[in-house]
Amino acid sequence: ERIDNTPSPSQIECMKLLSEKIFQPLRDWVGGPIKINSFFRSVALNNKIGGTSSSQHCKGQAMDIDDVYGCKSNAEMYHWIKENLNFDQMIWEFGTDTQPNWIHVSYVSDEDNRNKCLKAYKEYNNTKYKII
Repeated sequence: ERIDNTPSPSQIECMKLLSEKIFQPLRDWVGGPIKINSFFRSVALNNKIGGTSSSQHCKGQAMDIDDVYGCKSNAEMYHWIKENLNFDQMIWEFGTDTQPNWIHVSYVSDEDNRNKCLKAYKEYNNTKYKII
């Protein structure tokens, strides 16, 4: 089954803003490539993979990033974003207390960003979040 994952013009604008405000400054600091595991997801795609119905990925406002190239660790990128950038929400996705498996980061606008930090973990096979 083919799923249309084409962003609308307004979703593309959100994607550009996230790239400009978060991804490019992070990439400049990292000094090399960063893997994007997930960026824009249409509602149909998001449902298919089991994403939450309120996912900011569906608005083009969130990306999941992962250091697979050895430039900076996920934990280093998480802490750098937290200390240096204005973001809406950042999630330390699973992993350990010293290293997340990947990072979810979102951006809405300079005025509306919450700078909210969460940690995702599993409890009885359900994903839970706690503020960190």
